[in-house]
Amino acid sequence: MNDGAPGRGPDRYPVEWEADVVLRDGTTTHVRPIRPEDADALQRFHVGQSERSTYLRFFAPMERLSERDLERFTRVDHVDRVALVAVRPRDSAPGDGGEDIIGVARFDRTGPAEAEVAFNIADSAQGRGLGSVLLEHVAAAARERGVRRFTAEVLPQNGKMLAVFREAGYDVRQQMDDGFVQVSVDLDPTERSRAVMADREHRAEARSMQGLLGATSVVLVGPDAPLDAGAEHDGEALDRLLAQRALAALDRSAVTVHVVGAARAPGEGRSHASLADVPGPVDLAVVALPPPAAIDAVRRLARLEVRGVVVLSAGFAETGPDGLALQRELLRVAHTAGLRVVGPASYGLLRTGDAPDRPALAATLAHDLPAPGVVGLFSQSAPMAVTLLATTARRGLGVSSFLSAGHRADVSGNDLMQYWQDDAATQVVCLYLESIGNPRKFSRIARRLASVKPVVVVTAGRSGHVVPPGHAVRSTRAPRRTLEEMLRQSGVIRAENTHHMIDIAQLLAHQPLPAGRRVGILASSASLAALVAEASASAGLVVARSDFLPEDASADELAATVDALYAPDACDVVVVVQVPVVGPRRTDVSRAVADAAARTGRTTVASMLGLHGLTDELSAPAPAAEAGTGDALVRVPAYSTPEDAVAALGAVVRYARWREADHGTPVRPAGVDPVRARALVEGALAGQDAVDLDPTTTAELLACYGVRVWPARRVRSADEAVEAAREVGWPVALKSTAAGLRHRADLGGVRLDIADETELRTDFAQMREALAAVLPGAADEPFEVQAMADAGVACVVRSTEDQLFGPVVSFGLAGDAVDLLGDVAYGVPPLTDVDVAAMVRSVRAAPRLFGYMGTHVVATAALEDVLARVSVLADDLPEVRSLELYPVVVSEHGAAVLSARVTLADAQRADALRRALPG
Repeated sequence: MNDGAPGRGPDRYPVEWEADVVLRDGTTTHVRPIRPEDADALQRFHVGQSERSTYLRFFAPMERLSERDLERFTRVDHVDRVALVAVRPRDSAPGDGGEDIIGVARFDRTGPAEAEVAFNIADSAQGRGLGSVLLEHVAAAARERGVRRFTAEVLPQNGKMLAVFREAGYDVRQQMDDGFVQVSVDLDPTERSRAVMADREHRAEARSMQGLLGATSVVLVGPDAPLDAGAEHDGEALDRLLAQRALAALDRSAVTVHVVGAARAPGEGRSHASLADVPGPVDLAVVALPPPAAIDAVRRLARLEVRGVVVLSAGFAETGPDGLALQRELLRVAHTAGLRVVGPASYGLLRTGDAPDRPALAATLAHDLPAPGVVGLFSQSAPMAVTLLATTARRGLGVSSFLSAGHRADVSGNDLMQYWQDDAATQVVCLYLESIGNPRKFSRIARRLASVKPVVVVTAGRSGHVVPPGHAVRSTRAPRRTLEEMLRQSGVIRAENTHHMIDIAQLLAHQPLPAGRRVGILASSASLAALVAEASASAGLVVARSDFLPEDASADELAATVDALYAPDACDVVVVVQVPVVGPRRTDVSRAVADAAARTGRTTVASMLGLHGLTDELSAPAPAAEAGTGDALVRVPAYSTPEDAVAALGAVVRYARWREADHGTPVRPAGVDPVRARALVEGALAGQDAVDLDPTTTAELLACYGVRVWPARRVRSADEAVEAAREVGWPVALKSTAAGLRHRADLGGVRLDIADETELRTDFAQMREALAAVLPGAADEPFEVQAMADAGVACVVRSTEDQLFGPVVSFGLAGDAVDLLGDVAYGVPPLTDVDVAAMVRSVRAAPRLFGYMGTHVVATAALEDVLARVSVLADDLPEVRSLELYPVVVSEHGAAVLSARVTLADAQRADALRRALPG
């Protein structure tokens, strides 16, 4: 038996099952398959359990495990006998790399698709959700090994274990038998099991971020002072500078700060000669050390019960394979010790505030700290963090919290979105994403967050495919528009650049969401009014009224014009543009606009010469403040140009409409058999890396999801063609199977509406002769005979499994012109019924489905049903590398799938049915 080395074969160590996970309390642990060398750790785990815990697991007292038991429990084949353990650094020697086991989950196969499962959680780790995490991971391993049902024998008094099964969301059956509770758990995921996992993931990751951003004590670890001048190692001077900058920011925080290293002399304040001298517990660590020293420091932080570490220094994955190995070692050490990692190469994190329950925290390299506000900011690289913080300060835009993920080795934008959803101080979320490590998870979290708080996103490059140095990101072959569609489905506001993002953020942070898209314009000249009207139309707004206020307008004219613009039902949003030509800017205009915006609550933006961002001149007390119930100001954001103002307003109007719209429900077609589909896929692969399914198996697989492929008979002679036509029924179609001629009627590869034997024999002979001239060798390929479908519109439905995005479904009408022009709609499952309908209607050729130029309106409901079923199949089966339904002929009466091709391959989807951190 293989004792730990990765390889191939039934007993190889499945390294892909290793994972770092976040527990309910926000701490982390490492889950991995058990190894023979874990025998001593397993014995310590067993001996450390209470008598009650041992009795509940083994149904009898057992002081120690016998040598035979240790051998049986630690030597498994990872196929029929599987065991996973959760580990942490050994308490007696936290810095020596030794591990203690805090939880075990195992199963032993009892039938072809059934196994008996058992769990044992350390008394010290109970109540942290470890049992639920281990169930997710051992269930995923079981499904991979073909196990579809767990059984367990549980004592009635073991309520915690029964709750783990019952609350997981799977289909569970329980019955009493001879004093025991017999539990049966179907492992096929359900909507409820997915929802339970997502909810647990949200709570755990939000709490882990609270541990970082809510820290009230920090330890800063920097390099030691060199003994001799000039004795610094490469990079040490930079690490020292990083530590000094971080200390300067921390000294302005309202938290307890401990310092280790050269940033402050020992004995000065809370400074210490080594980490061993720092009194615990400490919430957060900030490290500026070269990689090996940083890893050693993180290993020693476990004693202090630190919740997370911000790694400011670089020298990790961006340097190449050796650096990547160091970065992975950093993660392994940190996660095993229960810490989240921000960085490496992070610009730090901060939280604003002055309340006793929210003291200010600045663990950052920033020299100037932002003012308090309601915007949560996330960036990855340090240079972009500098730009974002400088821009918000220049605009006067306040920040609730900020985090720079650096290489994004662990903490990512997904974690911050989980936290900001529950953070009352954050009302607007802004993300600058240089890479997206798990788009499916991003989409799921962003969609939930965007339904309650606006999320503004900038991606590096239009495609989002940029992979900066140091970022470990899966490659992708998905079309560039896939990211756009994923963001659209998620409801996030995509900004063109950081300037545009802050334009949108200052509007969202200080103005209410628009009630509609009717815009009222107030301009200081007719030409400006015309410019704003054109920009508004381009942004999807409708001009309801346009008022021209000349420079020399009287105070009465100003008041009357503003009152009319803000009259009830005059418009939904207001754009004010004032660019004086000869005189100075009139402050009475800005004051009148600010007062009207505050009084009416109507969304307003302004472009006034000399004003930019959030200014006192465009501020007015909110009505509640005037009534003595508060002191809040309503601020009208000012923009450099009218186009900037309208672009921001248009983006916010579209978001408001998305929030109010019905997003539908996840598609759940009837007549779906995922269990049979899974068996077909596993049988077809049977150890192969990839396989093209034959037509029969393809039809069987699609039938599991309610998609019927019209049968076609392959023939090599006219006699066989006539016999096939009699079987399927006249009239028929005759098609070439040559790769370059399939579906190509224009090249003679298809003959339709063949009514009888004579016509069929003639067409058969003519096609043989014609195809030989078009494509050498095509005449030797077999033909297909298929019954004629009703006349309609030919469409194409495809699905591909992408390494980064997972399943990507596409739809378009058939034809060269459509392919050449890229007139294709994309969707990233899981899709809702509204998503599916939008895909069908979003292609530019969609009018052909709805009676274009007097043609019949086709059965789009049937087409949407096919598309929905393909999306569910693609979501369920990551092994379906590619699927093509071409053509799908949609007529007045239904949709006929005339041809299908499927390729299967091994797959490791990023967003699997188990919680795991990157790395």
